[in-house]
Amino acid sequence: MSTFEVIKQYADALEPELKALSIAIHDHPELGEQEVFACQQHCALLEKYGFQVEKNFTGLPTAFKATYRSAKPGPTIAFLAEYDALPGIGHGCGHSILGAVSTGAGIVAKQLLEQTGIGGVIEVYGTPAEETNGNKALMADAGAFDQVDAAMMTHPSDNYYRSGSSLGIVPLRFEFFGKTAHAAACPEMGINALHAVISLFNNISALREHFQPDARVHGVIKDGGKAANVVPDYTMAEFYVRADKKSYLEKLVGQVKNCAEAAALSNGAKVKISNFEACYDNMITNEALSDLFTEKLLEVGVPQVLDARPSKGSTDAGNVSQRCPMIHGHFSISDHGSVPGHTVEFAACAASDYAHQQMMLNVRAFAMSAYELITKPELLQKVKDEFKHAMENR
Repeated sequence: MSTFEVIKQYADALEPELKALSIAIHDHPELGEQEVFACQQHCALLEKYGFQVEKNFTGLPTAFKATYRSAKPGPTIAFLAEYDALPGIGHGCGHSILGAVSTGAGIVAKQLLEQTGIGGVIEVYGTPAEETNGNKALMADAGAFDQVDAAMMTHPSDNYYRSGSSLGIVPLRFEFFGKTAHAAACPEMGINALHAVISLFNNISALREHFQPDARVHGVIKDGGKAANVVPDYTMAEFYVRADKKSYLEKLVGQVKNCAEAAALSNGAKVKISNFEACYDNMITNEALSDLFTEKLLEVGVPQVLDARPSKGSTDAGNVSQRCPMIHGHFSISDHGSVPGHTVEFAACAASDYAHQQMMLNVRAFAMSAYELITKPELLQKVKDEFKHAMENR
């Protein structure tokens, strides 16, 4: 029996349990860092199939790391599972089925290693709160992926797309501190924190002329004062600063911080600068790994895989991609045209028979990819060489 046939056999046998996992989580949506049920369901299935599961991974209550280590040494291949939902619309991003794909791929790849006796390590990471706090970024900062040779995941979508890019993002909070005074009777006694925050916006607008084309800086005033007849002594604004390369993002963040310092200096206010959410690195797709997965998708029967879509958003997968070679593809869950994400319609598609058929194609393609990475050292070396070059030029 060929490797292709063995993988199909294992995947077909696992299909009822993967479908049950996907539907159970779909019907029990949980917000980021509240995914107790989803985490338990994934862990239980992985433990059933012989994985050693570390819960509360990196100190995150709804994160986990599941590991199968064969008797012989070999490379470490990881699959990343998400399972958080959206408020009000449940799994409108399809993370219920995304996680099932990754857990299923891990189980099938593990069974293949056992059956063939080849050396290697298969890992499945449960990564909470993609929609909110971006826990992959926290896990990456903790070194979770530093020993991974290749990491893979794929996201529900309206079609099949190759892994692409995303913008890095730094969320900045600017708090300005001034001095109150009666705005009519003795304004000269005050220091207007609102003027400082308005100057910040004006300074950034002046800087915008010199942004690189990929850059995005956008913000809002969250606190602009309390009364028109009182000189505000406190104001606060929050900004997202985005760019497609880490080196330029760091430069741009420094320039935006300078805009805030100048705004405060202009009228004697003080400024405090902090991050109000996790920072995301830009996504760097490993094209050698993407080529491999695309090839396997076509082999298992996917009609076509489109080129990556341009993205001006940000994802915590970017942080993983700068720790190890990674891909973040997209797969179809709708057979009746384009359905926008983050909608109740998309959530319904994620529980459809068609979506679960595509889930199994992806499970098989991932398992085949893992097998080739482990059994073809020259292919894995190509992946590693590309990653090294990317890290030297980020």
